[in-house]
Amino acid sequence: MNGLRRTSVCAAAVSAAVLSVVAPSATAAPAQIQSQPDSTQVNRPFERLIVGYKPGTAEASSDSAASDDARSKGKSVHRRMSSGAVVVDLGAKTTNADNTIQAFKNDPDVAYVEPDLLMQPFAEPNDTEYSRQWDLFEATAGMNVPSAWSSTTGAGVTVAVIDTGYVAHSDLADRVVAGYDFVSDSARARDNNGRDSNPADQGDWAARGECGTDINGNPVPAQDSNSSWHGTHVAGTIAASTNNGKGIAGIAYDAKIQPLRVLAKCGGATSDIADAITWASGGTVTGVPANQTPAKVINMSLGGKSSCSTTYQNAINGAINRGTTVVVAAGNSNDNASLYTPANCSGVITVAASSREGNRTFYSNYGTRIDIAAPGGETRRGTDTPGTITTPQNGIWSTLNTGTTVPGAENYKPYQGTSMAAPHVAGLAALLVAKKPSLTPAQVKDLIKTNARPLPGTCSGGCGAGLADAAKTVAAIDTTPPPSGGLENTTDVAIADRSTVTSSITSTVTGNASSATKVGVDIVHSYRGDLVIDLIAPDGTAYRLKNSSSSDSANNVVATYTVNASSEVAAGTWKLRVQDVYSGDTGYINAWNLTLR
Repeated sequence: MNGLRRTSVCAAAVSAAVLSVVAPSATAAPAQIQSQPDSTQVNRPFERLIVGYKPGTAEASSDSAASDDARSKGKSVHRRMSSGAVVVDLGAKTTNADNTIQAFKNDPDVAYVEPDLLMQPFAEPNDTEYSRQWDLFEATAGMNVPSAWSSTTGAGVTVAVIDTGYVAHSDLADRVVAGYDFVSDSARARDNNGRDSNPADQGDWAARGECGTDINGNPVPAQDSNSSWHGTHVAGTIAASTNNGKGIAGIAYDAKIQPLRVLAKCGGATSDIADAITWASGGTVTGVPANQTPAKVINMSLGGKSSCSTTYQNAINGAINRGTTVVVAAGNSNDNASLYTPANCSGVITVAASSREGNRTFYSNYGTRIDIAAPGGETRRGTDTPGTITTPQNGIWSTLNTGTTVPGAENYKPYQGTSMAAPHVAGLAALLVAKKPSLTPAQVKDLIKTNARPLPGTCSGGCGAGLADAAKTVAAIDTTPPPSGGLENTTDVAIADRSTVTSSITSTVTGNASSATKVGVDIVHSYRGDLVIDLIAPDGTAYRLKNSSSSDSANNVVATYTVNASSEVAAGTWKLRVQDVYSGDTGYINAWNLTLR
């Protein structure tokens, strides 16, 4: 096979409403050719490109050099991102910038180039009635939240809601800290000044066809749409004031909400969202004042159909490295979550939506990229006409606004969507970090997954570890024993395409290892057949745990291996070595443990 196999084709596209876009057809390449999923192949209009330059090049650090390079290709630089990449104006909306993209790809100074796509909120904002919060406490499929409150309520934790911004609501007023408006296009932002320190939601309403057309030439949106106040609904689920005699109860009701506005009319740009991720987690964004209250948890109830771009993954990696847990919605297309970003990015907690009965909802995405399910609600059934309201009592109730375009009076309404499921898990993450601030993002993720309970209903396609259980997860911080043998490494290690990486555990165990040494491995990867895995003893001896297999196309490696290491001295540094021997897929070591006796 010459180290090469299979062809992968992935399309990236978004629109102004909840949208499913089918990837363009492709003819499979011959077996000896490997095709990397290409985030430049899209089927929606876009106006800009994101261009990353290689470290050490003039364009990577000099704005004038980057501008000169763009001009040489007939384009202009819009701005530089916090990552160092530049956003390049194409001059007009297009669905075909192949010539310009290829010109950048041919430039030896360019590391990557990809369209600056618009992402959309994953929700259906069309419901009208109020009901009790079954999602928090009902025995069948609630998340068992009240039983966790005696131990933690989220105090001291800031949760960034990267969304449409915040519309004033008295049930959230005491919870909000200073955020930022990252929408750089003033026309879409509706505030006429681009980025600023005011994350107020200006409304995301749009007229029919105002946001272009879909791949079939249909107008987007298909009909006039009202403002969703989506970010305010998400924020209420996480941290609405509780025990105040009105409204709803937030899951982490003593946590703070940091509203970051990235979604406006027609959606939100990848470059703006990536900068918001960086800033929320305490990173530096050029031209934006430092974040005085960095978030320990980020919620992103948004996305689009695309492979995970370099721009997204770099921003997410930076946030996780700064200690921020990133929670994302799986998407509402009843499709494989591996096709949607940022749900398919490494390191995030990807959340599917469950119903009041405990089933995967008819709309929720599914698959091996799902980490956990949480209540997302069903205000209508899958067989109902979209927009109809048949079961409002089964939706997720939260803070909202009556305004159809600009803000009106505050109110409460039920929504359904993975947008509603993700903030349940973000709220749970805040409860965990408040109780034990030293928890890493990997440990938060592991606690939530390990302490889930089985969905009481059905989930075709895969819903991760099951239904999140707040009380059980919070209690596990105190009751979970150390891993067998007391040796574990939960620090994420990225596995780049065709790379070799190691993760270390240092043992002080006396004597020799046993003939039944156990190695527990949890690796997230989009094609596990790529991987060769070895245990390396302190003296350098390698024990093969897993060989590569070009036919094993499943995701992830979660397994326990037994090796005869009885001749090895137990004390010293043991390494897990992972080799990616084929092109086209990436991942990361999530955790591994070692039992020497």
